[in-house]
Amino acid sequence: MSNATIALRDQEQARTLFGPRDEHLRLIREATGIKVVLRGEQLQLIGESGPVDQGRQVILELCRIIDRNQSLPEADVRRVLNKYDRASGLPSSSPMLTIDLQGKSRPIEPRSAGQQEYLQAIDGNDLVLCVGPAGCGKTYLAVAMAIRALRQERVRKIVLVRPAVEAGEKLGYLPGDMLAKVNPFLRPLLDALNDMLSYDQVKRYMSSDVIEILPLAFMRGRTLNETFMILDEGQNTTATQMKMFLTRMGTRSKIVVTGDVTQIDLPTDVTSGLTDAIQRLAEIDGVGVARLGSRDIVRHKLVTEIVDAYDRSGVSC
Repeated sequence: MSNATIALRDQEQARTLFGPRDEHLRLIREATGIKVVLRGEQLQLIGESGPVDQGRQVILELCRIIDRNQSLPEADVRRVLNKYDRASGLPSSSPMLTIDLQGKSRPIEPRSAGQQEYLQAIDGNDLVLCVGPAGCGKTYLAVAMAIRALRQERVRKIVLVRPAVEAGEKLGYLPGDMLAKVNPFLRPLLDALNDMLSYDQVKRYMSSDVIEILPLAFMRGRTLNETFMILDEGQNTTATQMKMFLTRMGTRSKIVVTGDVTQIDLPTDVTSGLTDAIQRLAEIDGVGVARLGSRDIVRHKLVTEIVDAYDRSGVSC
């Protein structure tokens, strides 16, 4: 057995560290397997030497977050715990993250290790950039996590966004006004919603502005607080558009950007905003990058073979 002692600044820091109803403390204990005891303003960690050292590093980093932000959201606790799980080279101590939408007969569960890591990244970061091929659940799982956050009252609103970039066709030839023209681009997001919620729920949420589905251009000039924002087809944004979208984030908001970098419909001389964002932002604290592959595809079994066949030939789908 081993032990370590951490001196806390005061009781207020201890209360923030432990979280509401000691929820943060429970997560730390479950993740590290150590005993944590508070005596005055001294925190004592008891357990095996490896887990105690890991727990000490986790708590010191959480204290730095408290000192910097004067608060400690649960997402920060989970993010730090996940980081030290990966750094230790040990299997993650976090249980499989399932999404219980309450209205569905069965919870939504990840079907691969990559999808599990993706969900954990969303749960533990305020901004997640996810790349992967068609059919690997990028958009579907992000929408499910958004509905979960709404049901848990962690956000007040969901905003689903897509760039209106043509894949060979031209918008101008489509009938109707601008909203009618962009509707086909937004359908995949609406399809995901309709798979998880009843028609009446979707209609009620959209009529009350709890859920918005809109083209990327409509986001300019907005600041969204307590909002779960999803940008789908992020590979078809420019760097300027991506910056515009990411800077819409207000307090207590979360952003997930998804895309397939083999399906870029921008001019060849224009850099994709998604690949640019990954290069620029990947090392920033609070930003997660998830990379899914053909093994994470959950559509018809032939889709995996189709994707691999095109990839081997160097053909973008």
